[in-house]
Amino acid sequence: MALIKTLRHSCATALAAGLLSACTVGPDYQPPAVASPEALKYDSGWQQLPAQAWAESGQWWRAFGDTALNTLVEEASDNNLTLAQAEARYRAALAQQQSSRSGYYPELGARISQSRNDASDAFVNERSSASLDISWEPDLWGRVRRQVEADNAALEGSAADLAAARLAIQVAVVNSYINLRALDLQHEILQQTLAASERSAQLTHNQYGAGIVSRADVIQAETQLQSQRSDLYDLQAQRAIEENTVAALLGRAPVNFSLEPAPLMPEVPAIPSQIPGQLIARRPDVVVAERAVASANASIGVAKAAWLPSFSISASGGVNGTVLDDLWNSPARFWSVGPSLAQTLFDGGRRRAAEDAAIARYDEQVAAYRQTVLDSLRDVENALATTAILKEKAVQQDRLVQLAEENERVIKNRYQSGLVSFLEVAVAQNTTLNARRTQVNVTANQLAAAAELAASIGGGWAVEGED
Repeated sequence: MALIKTLRHSCATALAAGLLSACTVGPDYQPPAVASPEALKYDSGWQQLPAQAWAESGQWWRAFGDTALNTLVEEASDNNLTLAQAEARYRAALAQQQSSRSGYYPELGARISQSRNDASDAFVNERSSASLDISWEPDLWGRVRRQVEADNAALEGSAADLAAARLAIQVAVVNSYINLRALDLQHEILQQTLAASERSAQLTHNQYGAGIVSRADVIQAETQLQSQRSDLYDLQAQRAIEENTVAALLGRAPVNFSLEPAPLMPEVPAIPSQIPGQLIARRPDVVVAERAVASANASIGVAKAAWLPSFSISASGGVNGTVLDDLWNSPARFWSVGPSLAQTLFDGGRRRAAEDAAIARYDEQVAAYRQTVLDSLRDVENALATTAILKEKAVQQDRLVQLAEENERVIKNRYQSGLVSFLEVAVAQNTTLNARRTQVNVTANQLAAAAELAASIGGGWAVEGED
């Protein structure tokens, strides 16, 4: 009982001293100033919305209105192995944070030992002991608090890193799916053109047999036909590669995945009339960079605390005996309790170097954070500019396709009337084919730009009609 009372009194005294004199060394965290323009260069006519947390960005890919795409993105979010790695890193950060919090609490240990010492031929000394030991170092200078602060920031950064990895995978799936569907549509257009070229080649053969056209026209028609057949193989190879890319994103072996061809493109999302001007702050990579600054700032406090003396209180109690049975039958009890104060007087500059290194790492993270914000602003501006320009280009490309198709009809009629050579027909057909394929590419680029805009503001926009 005396031991327990003594331990209780000493611990209470130390706790009171700790509470009265505790302070936290090192600078308190203030987010660094970063570029924060009031307006964006290419957001003419758009209005700001309140900023929202990056974690609440929602299922932005549903804006494309494609159920197959929705299924693929959701499967990748569940099974992608890059995400599994990021999730494991988050669990490691969580464990580290829990480990640092253990510094707030006392440490309790138990020991039991037996020794035998032959002092001489006639005398053998045996000794057994068992004890409980408790030690506690009050966090007088805030070293533990700063370490917990650093690990909390690192944990939040790891969560944002996981979100960044998830967003990157989602964008990759969307882009690969868009490419697949564009290739399917390109294949469909080329098949239609190939059928028309076969009819033109047959017509040329017939006219050559009737002596209406020269052998050069036949060769020209056959050359064009063969070129288009060769192009089909290029599209097939590109599609196989893109399909395998999707399989890897889904966490599947390519042999276990296939996507049936469908010459239909997803809908180009309607860009909202309002776009948040402050959404940079919710981008996962920006959150990661900002949390790294907070963690580095707290680490300065940890380094500064090393200059201050450490205070601890420890207590030990147990029993001694000559043999193990004595510990339970007739033990000799012992106890000890007391505080200790330790201060490093000379370390050859180790603490100074550690503090300088912590400050340098903080400066590095501040610069990295500011650069990340600038990169984010650049990405948003690029996405906004590309979206606006491609919208106008799509209108002009549609008009070009109409003109090319009309020109092809006119040239074919002139050829059948014997007014022009087949070379002009081939040129007209190739012009139409290229215009239609470019039209597909413009649409694909619009879809990719929409996905890039979603990524550049940290997860897209709310889809109309969704909760």
